[in-house]
Amino acid sequence: MRTLRSQIHWMIALIAGFGLVAAAVTGAQKTVLPEPVTARDTHELSSVFRNVASKALPCTVTIETRQKSREIAQDVPDPLEDFFGGDPRFREFFRRQGPRRMPEREGMGSGFIVDPSGIIVTNNHVVADADEIMVRLHDGREFRGEEVKRDERTDIAILKINTGEHLPALRFGNSDETRVGDWVVAIGNPFGNELTVTSGIISAKGRGPGITEREDFLQTDAAINPGNSGGPLLNLDGDVIGVNTAISSRSGGFDGIGFAVPGRMAWWVAKQLIEKGEVERAYIGISIQPIDAALAEQFGLKVGEGAIITQVLENSPGSTAKLQDGDVVLSLAGKAVNGPRSLQGIVEQLEVDKQYPVELLRDGKRVTVSIILKPMPQDYSLANVSRKRGEREKAQPDDAVTVDSFGFQVRDLTPEIAEQLDISADAGVVVSSVDDDGAAARALRVGDVIEKVGNRRVTTVEEFNTAVKESDPGKGLLLLVRSSGATRFVVIQPQR
Repeated sequence: MRTLRSQIHWMIALIAGFGLVAAAVTGAQKTVLPEPVTARDTHELSSVFRNVASKALPCTVTIETRQKSREIAQDVPDPLEDFFGGDPRFREFFRRQGPRRMPEREGMGSGFIVDPSGIIVTNNHVVADADEIMVRLHDGREFRGEEVKRDERTDIAILKINTGEHLPALRFGNSDETRVGDWVVAIGNPFGNELTVTSGIISAKGRGPGITEREDFLQTDAAINPGNSGGPLLNLDGDVIGVNTAISSRSGGFDGIGFAVPGRMAWWVAKQLIEKGEVERAYIGISIQPIDAALAEQFGLKVGEGAIITQVLENSPGSTAKLQDGDVVLSLAGKAVNGPRSLQGIVEQLEVDKQYPVELLRDGKRVTVSIILKPMPQDYSLANVSRKRGEREKAQPDDAVTVDSFGFQVRDLTPEIAEQLDISADAGVVVSSVDDDGAAARALRVGDVIEKVGNRRVTTVEEFNTAVKESDPGKGLLLLVRSSGATRFVVIQPQR
């Protein structure tokens, strides 16, 4: 039993100990706490924005376009005819009135000088179909825009003005190094208010809102409005990291989300337009899809790691290299692939007729094959090479086989059904019914063709059943499905 004196000494020691700990913690906190923001700091930040604006404004231009009035072809739908429901009587009435003319149209956008000789970068949609282009410089002088070169896939275009003097020009920075949260400055002509400067941050990267065929947009909350298209998005060094292209808006104006073509992509396109007059892209000839959580578990990968091949087009570099649907592309030319847009970006900027290594995950093993890339045909698009889908087979025949735990039925793909679906008769098995409340309800539709179960290709119901029985039910059922002319992988989890 402690004496009163010993208890007092023990309490004093304990309190002293807590004091030392508290002092240590307080000291540690003092070393990491930021200094209070002062008026001087805010003035310094303001000076950064001022410097960017003073550097970029003389290089930013206003672009005004004019499309002349022209006669409307008789076979082109007219809004008035649509208003009357396409009634043939009204169409004949309009025809009797003689040729109709589309009124003159005017537009406005932005651009920026990238070469002292007067080469300007803007958006394709700013100058497309324009009969006349007028470029107004920061000092008010106006020049006619000439030598227009366009790339519809990325919505990037260039044009030239001849001033007889060297002009101030902006340079492109490395947009790959841009990080979410970085400050940015946008310059353009919103609603016709010339050369307006706004600021914000990079709010996301790698966006694909479905605006253009080739997308890897930077997203920003710097105010972008109609008229800003084609203007520069700059970092705080005054370098171009993007070309302002579109907004996401319900009001028609700025709602806090704008998109810019990354500077890396824009400059790669612009250089080719300057040097060649067109963009030469390499291609593999495959359709791909991202690795989501369900597919990542199936393949033993991380979400977003690689891109899975769902279709290899005939007579393409991919078919020559023996790529297979179900292969996961992990890297190309030594560059890691992190999804479809990542792979597209790598492929298109590699040299044609040159051999590159492709790292694949095939049947659970990592393999490396070589591929020689070829020039992408000008009219190349997955939509152009996909097979047209016929009518769906709605019958539920007696020989259909039910996959009870997943809620759907399949049957052999007969030549008659294959002809309706415009596919080969040995392409797989066809889905003949889907339980509306079953596990497959969101993944499959009647008329879908299942080409693979896991890594095994199936051409008959018997092969399908064997593959299903040998699959791991705990991981779900991995299927390669052809639907609407395209293929995709789906994972169906059994109902518990």
